Amino acid sequence: MGNYICVTCGVQYESSIQVPDQCVICNEERQYVNKNGQSWVTLETMIKENYYNNILFEEKGLHSITTSPAFGIGQTAYLVQSDGFNLLWDCISFIDVKTLNKIRELGGLNAIALSHPHYYSTQVEWAEAFDVPIYIHEDDKEWVMRQSDKIIFWSGESHELHDGLVIHRLGGHFKGGAVLEWKGGNEQKGILLTGDIIQVAADNRWVSFMYSYPNLIPLPAAKVQEIANVVSELTFDRIYNAFHRAVKKDAKMAVQKSAKRYVDALNGLLFNT
Repeated sequence: MGNYICVTCGVQYESSIQVPDQCVICNEERQYVNKNGQSWVTLETMIKENYYNNILFEEKGLHSITTSPAFGIGQTAYLVQSDGFNLLWDCISFIDVKTLNKIRELGGLNAIALSHPHYYSTQVEWAEAFDVPIYIHEDDKEWVMRQSDKIIFWSGESHELHDGLVIHRLGGHFKGGAVLEWKGGNEQKGILLTGDIIQVAADNRWVSFMYSYPNLIPLPAAKVQEIANVVSELTFDRIYNAFHRAVKKDAKMAVQKSAKRYVDALNGLLFNT
């Protein structure tokens, strides 16, 4: 018996004797099956293959966590430390004793919260290791591949985890797609952690939005405008995304101008070609 992990997306499945036939996450248009075919691994194998995690200080109250060599989608998880409350925002697949010890040195975890299913990874392993709840929006319940009584399916448009730490459902990339508003971050100017519900562009003065990133399927203009309208009411001046990119200042304005550019492009107003 083993909890197999999809090599392409990094999501862990229920314990089984046989390797799963397919990854439900990757066989959906927002992800993809590797050109070499479906493949699986276990945490035990990853440990033997000398994977390790980098835990880096980003700024006061914020550490990034990434895996080397790059695994799955290659996302970044974040440890948010806010007034004695430690939150893991999004998750990565690899977890080992060294990682656990380092995070315990930083105060451990009080909760885990996820932006969307592509980053569920080994969330149950993390939750069990720290004995903490996992917060997932109920609209994405169908995409949980490993069930656990640690999972809390929250509902509605926002949920406060702790004073100044609020999850907001924006939808878009996934129906339950969420971002984390950290009002106390960035010296009280606020930080928005977005996964790729809002994606920081290569030119980090801009952001973008997609239904499917690997398959280049855009979101409807109306949905992008709705997202922009919601975040215009939140407290933030900085954005961190899931791939170690950040909009360091004027992030709220970056979202608004980016949404306008996106909508204008879809409506044929941005350029002639």
